[in-house]
Amino acid sequence: MYIIFQIDGGMGKSVAATAVCKAIKTKYPQAKLIVVTGYPDVFACNPYVYKALNTSNLQYFYQDYIKDQKDVLIFAHNPYVSTPFIREEGHLIKVWCELFDIPYNGELPEIFMSNVELNRHALTMQTPKPMMVIQTNGGSVEHGLYSWVRDVPQSIAQEVVNAFCNDYTIVHLRLKEQLALQNTHPVQASNFRMLVALIALSSKRLFIDSFAQHTAAAIGRPSVVCWIGNKPTQFGYEMHANIVAGPPTRQPDLKYAVYSPYGIAGQNPMESCYNFDRDIFNPEVIIDVFRKYPEAMMQQPQQAPAIPEQEAIVDNKTLEAPTNDQTPAVSQKKSQNNPKKD
Repeated sequence: MYIIFQIDGGMGKSVAATAVCKAIKTKYPQAKLIVVTGYPDVFACNPYVYKALNTSNLQYFYQDYIKDQKDVLIFAHNPYVSTPFIREEGHLIKVWCELFDIPYNGELPEIFMSNVELNRHALTMQTPKPMMVIQTNGGSVEHGLYSWVRDVPQSIAQEVVNAFCNDYTIVHLRLKEQLALQNTHPVQASNFRMLVALIALSSKRLFIDSFAQHTAAAIGRPSVVCWIGNKPTQFGYEMHANIVAGPPTRQPDLKYAVYSPYGIAGQNPMESCYNFDRDIFNPEVIIDVFRKYPEAMMQQPQQAPAIPEQEAIVDNKTLEAPTNDQTPAVSQKKSQNNPKKD
């Protein structure tokens, strides 16, 4: 039996989908799982995947896998526009599995890379200082160079870089068109397997909700992840230290909102619910998180400890962090999403 699993969307969605692949094979161990994706390298060496085909190269797909096949299942639902996901009833992976009537048992993303492959990449990544890898912008050029919904503001990111650039070689994962940061070494997200090795070999990691945070989870590398529009309970992982943005400081115009309040591309400035960069993140909080955790913790696959609440500075006034039943000022709690619980 063939199972066709089609994944539409970006690289991070494909990384998250590796967890769904494992769940599918748990229910259908004898099936040949064929993944259709824009990022087949994500599934290289994956023991649960029979073939990973690029969406841009599907010649003879119908003849080979659909025509005259009486025993084939098609899993092509988009979880982003499903009722449970829009209602925030669970993590993306959980919702995705349930759309296909697949039991969910806490599967996490997995990237498979041998020591031979890792060491080959490591030969090209020798630096005089330990590496800190950051991704502060996501999306594509078509979506714009900066998204207030997802990206760490440039001024905030630069303060974090300044705090660590003397002790670390800071590698900035970004497109060449995206906003640059001083004292960093830009690397484009073109070779996925190389990026996996880069994240695996790094000592510290600062990410947003994009492919890097999913990849870090897939290889067991706890990271600091900053969240604005999306929520770690739907996209994040408990192993990370998840820093949630401060509460809105202005009333946004949501007349164009459809299934969620903000478009992830963040191209409509009227939707912004913040007046200033520091309304979103306090850089000192991000810096403090890194300084509290020894590098040994950041390098090992283990649960990240909880992070205490911070004080948020809004319009030069100090606001105490609210209790758990209120909207957090800037929540430093770990994500409550443990796929084993959701």
